[in-house]
Amino acid sequence: MSSRVLPSYSSGASAKSLLGETIGACFDNAVEDFGSRDALVDRPTGRRWTYAELGAEVDVFALGLLDHGIQPGDRIGIWAPNCAEWVIVQYACAKIGAILVNLNPGYGRHEIEYVLNLAGVRLLVSAEQFKTSDYARMIGEIDCPALEQVVFLNGGSWDEVVDRGRRGDPALLAKVGASLHADEPINIQFTSGTTGFPKGATLSHHNILNNGFSVGELCGYGPEDRVCVPVPFFHCFGMVMGNLAAMTHGASVVIPAPVFNARATLEAVEAERCTSLYGVPTMFIAELADPDFAGFELSSLRTGIMSGTPCPVDVMRQVVELMGMTEVTICYGMTETSPVATQTRADDSLERRVSTVGRAGPHVEIKVVDPRTGLTVPRGEAGEVCMRGYSVMTGYWDQPDKTADAIDAAGWMHSGDLGVMDEHGYLNITGRIKDMVIRGGENIYPREVEEFLHTHPDIVDVQVIGVPDEKYGEELMAWVRLRPGTPVLDAVSLRAFCSGELARHKIPRYVHVVDEFPMTVSGKVRKVEMRERAIEILGLQGLLATKHA
Repeated sequence: MSSRVLPSYSSGASAKSLLGETIGACFDNAVEDFGSRDALVDRPTGRRWTYAELGAEVDVFALGLLDHGIQPGDRIGIWAPNCAEWVIVQYACAKIGAILVNLNPGYGRHEIEYVLNLAGVRLLVSAEQFKTSDYARMIGEIDCPALEQVVFLNGGSWDEVVDRGRRGDPALLAKVGASLHADEPINIQFTSGTTGFPKGATLSHHNILNNGFSVGELCGYGPEDRVCVPVPFFHCFGMVMGNLAAMTHGASVVIPAPVFNARATLEAVEAERCTSLYGVPTMFIAELADPDFAGFELSSLRTGIMSGTPCPVDVMRQVVELMGMTEVTICYGMTETSPVATQTRADDSLERRVSTVGRAGPHVEIKVVDPRTGLTVPRGEAGEVCMRGYSVMTGYWDQPDKTADAIDAAGWMHSGDLGVMDEHGYLNITGRIKDMVIRGGENIYPREVEEFLHTHPDIVDVQVIGVPDEKYGEELMAWVRLRPGTPVLDAVSLRAFCSGELARHKIPRYVHVVDEFPMTVSGKVRKVEMRERAIEILGLQGLLATKHA
């Protein structure tokens, strides 16, 4: 047996070439090839479109935008929860080369003003309001010199764009489309909104079209597939892994609700006979916890994607066994990589699909490096995960300094995630460099502790964070969600459960029981906010200034 030490480097081989066309051209091909098949189902409004019908609506709206003076390269913002109009705007922008700027429906006035100005948005498509957010009022209060027009959904301004588009010349649309090329920017997605000011990851046709295609290939999509997308369109998960993965394979997209709703998602899968279901782990946890879960007919499901944050092993097993998603895949990546960098395969063993985030996707390179030296570590050792290839963004919009911080001279995107690559090239994410807790000089990765606590019979979900400690510098605190009807869990009983199973320094000192975690709209847990609240709950404000070696 060879004693050779393999480096933590892998690249995704593929027998299929990358697509070299624009999103608009690919969409036109899908309309031609799958015209009579379902393309989009909007469950909340009861509307549905075939590819031919959707293609006609997209062309009309694209012509309407051209008539409003929008040119290739102009930025068009969209600020709305999931709806059919979101998809129409996505493809209309792609056909005329306008850069779609995705705006988080959860933004407040200060945030929306900041991102509209950073991107230089010229036209904004927006809902008038949603839940407690009065979008129209906030838009009226912001100062954004570049913003010339606002088009509100389901209102007169939307109808005006459509009416002008119906009077437009289709030859003009074809002429504009022919002038576009695949390497041009077509999408700006804002990231890092949970800490500090967002950065605009700028993505090209080539980036996101090929990523959607690759994801669909590894999910085995074809025209018979129906993809339930409860994840937000404003994020890559919805608009790339959902919309573009389906479109490039002639599959249909089903919108279960404007924002995630576990019951509406289960109802959509049943009613539309969906074959694929997406979600972050907390979404699947909520679906499995629905009191009527056992009564839903989910036998049509075969695949899907779980992504966004690391998935607890027990949850993944339940998705396979109880939801019938035997071909479900785990994806890993970041907005800056369009987003998927690694994915499990349908023929991977269950163990691999519940314990790793897969291996490098087609045409993608992955390596794991020492965060201090930048050197590639041997397989089996932890380090920072880096990605390179077609999917790496063109940069952060108008922020070259931040781009240089994230993408090195050799083109590697540095993720900030800690991971381990095994001998077969499969990657396991062990946490965030910033999430790592240092207790008395010992490095603790919260993911490891969370995985163990998921085996507690009374715990539905758990997040572990570090909080200040006078003696050790940091201590662990577990925020837990309990199963209905279970007794309150305290720190003493939790420590007893962990005793002998975890090293003493990995056992949480504090326990906080909650009904829900603070979340971003895209379903990611806001650990920074949890830590801030924990410091107040525990009265540790006085320790924030304490220095430790």
